Amino acid sequence: MANATLTISSRNYGAWALRGWLMARLAGLDFDEKIIPPDDPAMRAEMLLLSSSIRVPSLQHGGLVVWDTLAIGEYLNELKPEAGLLPADRAQRAHCRSICGEMHSGFATLRSSLPMNIKARFPAFKVWSRAYADIERIAEIWRECLDRYGGPFLFGEMPTIADAMYAPVVTRFLTYDVEIDEVCRRYCQTIMAMPAMIEWVEAARLEPEDIDELEAEF
Repeated sequence: MANATLTISSRNYGAWALRGWLMARLAGLDFDEKIIPPDDPAMRAEMLLLSSSIRVPSLQHGGLVVWDTLAIGEYLNELKPEAGLLPADRAQRAHCRSICGEMHSGFATLRSSLPMNIKARFPAFKVWSRAYADIERIAEIWRECLDRYGGPFLFGEMPTIADAMYAPVVTRFLTYDVEIDEVCRRYCQTIMAMPAMIEWVEAARLEPEDIDELEAEF
């Protein structure tokens, strides 16, 4: 039995759960999973964007409980510095933290209009016009990082907290057939080809539960 437990929600719908889980995987942490059932109010609140990420995800380790995805990422970076969850260079770390913070607190229109739903595919989906500003900003962040640090990940050759933070956006772009440029498409392919992402997606596809409110084609 691992000495760490990560509490997560639905793999299909849980964007914050994916972020925290992916950070733990990238850190190389040995952990058990505790999955909140679909009828739990905390899970439904997260899925339906009615509350911030308080219980999902949360990490129990060494007698500590760490919640909120960014806090988990910072804790894992301190615990496993060799994993490189944050860049070694101070300026790059500042840049990484900035775009992670922007993802953490921003892009509300994108979240509400394109909820994460890995199992679904909506070809030629009509994206709400107000979401385009969020999409364009995310694409700008990706292009800037990939150009500055050389890719294939946002801060170079190895994935960081930033890639974990933007991974659910990648799944959204695929689900809703969002039109993006070739640079961003290649980045999406890089993220989806990560072994941890393949593991997450395969498990998401096996989930039997649906949340009716998120299955509507709106």
